Amino acid sequence: MSKVKVGIINVTGYAGVELARLLAQHLEVELTSVTGRSAAGKRLGEVFPHLSSLELVIEAELSEVDLAFSAMPHQESAKEVIPLLNQGIKVVDISADFRLKEAAEYPRWYNFPHPAPQLLKQAVYGLPELYRTQVASAKLVANPGCYPTGAILALAPVVKESLIEPEIIIDSKSGASGAGRTISLQTHYSEANEDAAAYALAGHRHLPEITQELNLLQPGQSLSVTFVPHLIPMTRGILTTCYAPLVSGKVAAGKKGEEELRQLYLNFYRDEPFVKIVGFPPHTKHTWGSNLCLIHPTIDHRTGRLIVISCLDNLVKGAAGQAIQNMNLMLGLPETTGLEALAIYP
Repeated sequence: MSKVKVGIINVTGYAGVELARLLAQHLEVELTSVTGRSAAGKRLGEVFPHLSSLELVIEAELSEVDLAFSAMPHQESAKEVIPLLNQGIKVVDISADFRLKEAAEYPRWYNFPHPAPQLLKQAVYGLPELYRTQVASAKLVANPGCYPTGAILALAPVVKESLIEPEIIIDSKSGASGAGRTISLQTHYSEANEDAAAYALAGHRHLPEITQELNLLQPGQSLSVTFVPHLIPMTRGILTTCYAPLVSGKVAAGKKGEEELRQLYLNFYRDEPFVKIVGFPPHTKHTWGSNLCLIHPTIDHRTGRLIVISCLDNLVKGAAGQAIQNMNLMLGLPETTGLEALAIYP
């Protein structure tokens, strides 16, 4: 039986090249076409020597495929995705172009009017832990952002059960690869090394995505979310710490309350292959190179405040790995196919 043909638009970005690495190990699909206009005509292994075993030439335009991943930047991705959908090709879009349900949010957060507002309702938000059934039947999946993946997974159980007050603080720290491969002063080695800095304090582009999905978990409650991202001097990884006051009387006092909280998370993610509830504060190195998201919920009893820590690899569960997880569901394959690799340590 012939394998499903898949392609990557913009293989030359960090998400695109990570997709190629992971798909090379996938036994049920065949990567047959990759694009990258700046490198068109070159062998993939010439641009990325670690992928020299993939005998592919980077093309200017995608060849015939059954499913495509778009790893283009926001605004540019929609231009590539729309014609593919019109041809009946399934798409997993790694950009932000189909994540938000309201077209009016795009000029505000991404500085462009959306070219196909009708597709926003059809696109499925690709967080399998919340939308597995919808992803399986989707033609277009909007792969979540890296920061939202860690934050939403960390908070989903308590938001759904109305265990916290609506005032939420999300503090996230990311490695430099999250900024993409384009050269910038902010991620220049001399600027980023031995330095840590908060940014986008007036509102990060991932904020509306986070609030959209958390509000959908508890439609009757309007959440107030403060999200502050930080750039730290490492290549991969996101460590997120979420804080929110617990609703009085809903969780027991002392150690019993901590155990109730832990059990809630264990039950919520019981059958999830890529979410693990751990009894210690996880490190980013614990997920490096894997599709795992590790979550540690606890309580600050002095203040009555929930604290939840999550960590993931921003290029795997935060991008390419989750995209393949979504692809597997869309193609009716076992969800973990091609994603079983353990984290790399040290």
